[in-house]
Amino acid sequence: MGLSIGIVGLPNVGKSTLFNALTRAQNAQSENYPFCTIEPNLATVPVPDGRLLKLAGIVHPEQIINATVEFVDIAGLVRGASKGEGLGNKFLANIREADAILHVVRCFEDSDVVHVEGKVDPLRDVNIIEGELVLADLESLEKRVERVAKIARSDKDARKELEALEALRKHVEDGNPVRSFPDHDSPDLKETLHDMRFLTDKTTIFVANVGEESVAEDNDYVREVRGYAARHDEECVRICAKIEEDMAGLPDDERNEFLASYGVEQSGLDVIIAAGYKALGLISFLTAGPKEVRAWPIRRGWKAPKAAGVIHTDFERGFIRAQVIPYDDYIKHGGEQPCKALGLARMEGKDYVIADGDVVEYLFNV
Repeated sequence: MGLSIGIVGLPNVGKSTLFNALTRAQNAQSENYPFCTIEPNLATVPVPDGRLLKLAGIVHPEQIINATVEFVDIAGLVRGASKGEGLGNKFLANIREADAILHVVRCFEDSDVVHVEGKVDPLRDVNIIEGELVLADLESLEKRVERVAKIARSDKDARKELEALEALRKHVEDGNPVRSFPDHDSPDLKETLHDMRFLTDKTTIFVANVGEESVAEDNDYVREVRGYAARHDEECVRICAKIEEDMAGLPDDERNEFLASYGVEQSGLDVIIAAGYKALGLISFLTAGPKEVRAWPIRRGWKAPKAAGVIHTDFERGFIRAQVIPYDDYIKHGGEQPCKALGLARMEGKDYVIADGDVVEYLFNV
């Protein structure tokens, strides 16, 4: 399973600059005018994981394969997008399949960069975007209600779903996101929520995009965004997209020196990936062999057979057992055979819950 993140925000808040920085490629235009991004930009990038290099130093594989994350950058949304204003509303479908939303908020002053609303006001900007996503979901929800209502005339289960849908519609009509609906976990809504992939039912990570002078410490604008995110139980990270873009293409050692000169330890990519993994409850288990060393992202709490399914469905279907070596033990003792000799390689069954960093080898039969 890969992690997919859709990037949203007003025009000229730094979305495309961030996209360029995250992908280390200048393949998303970044100019000082609204609607520069017209077609959605897609990029799949590796998830930084230093554990893979250390494993590779022991097993000397033919290749190293990181977990990946796909970023989808759509046109900047504006007030009234859900009613056809601007261009961004055309591309909301491109992020419905995303696992999370990255909401970029401008938290810097620059008279040379126009603001579509006239001046910098992070909370106003957040409310505009959140409001447009709510309205887009309401439009989709109303279509669903209409379809289910026709079936409900002769179907008892559909009548239950319709009742739940109408309650959800009232909640969304009041300007609330789908994820905050009190009966969100109702069995009558399970199919709808799965099928519709509502935008406001996704985990949101707020990115406070700052200028160079605020890269190492929150300014007042960032504190406003952090407060909003905290009140809504969402993650918020502070980055300077311009600095990140300036580092694009630099070797790792030069990037680290560049970051250190600003008093920053992690790149924007590292910060955003970490926030995404945390928000979505993701971890990675590892495999190590002569052909490849690889990270496999899964949901925290998955048991061994289900985790095996991300490698291949046959592994899950024919699961027998899993050999598990904790990463720290694997590195400390120099690989699989020394760990086996010390009794550190455990054989686990179908009820074992995979832990982050487990080095796993599956035995299966189909």
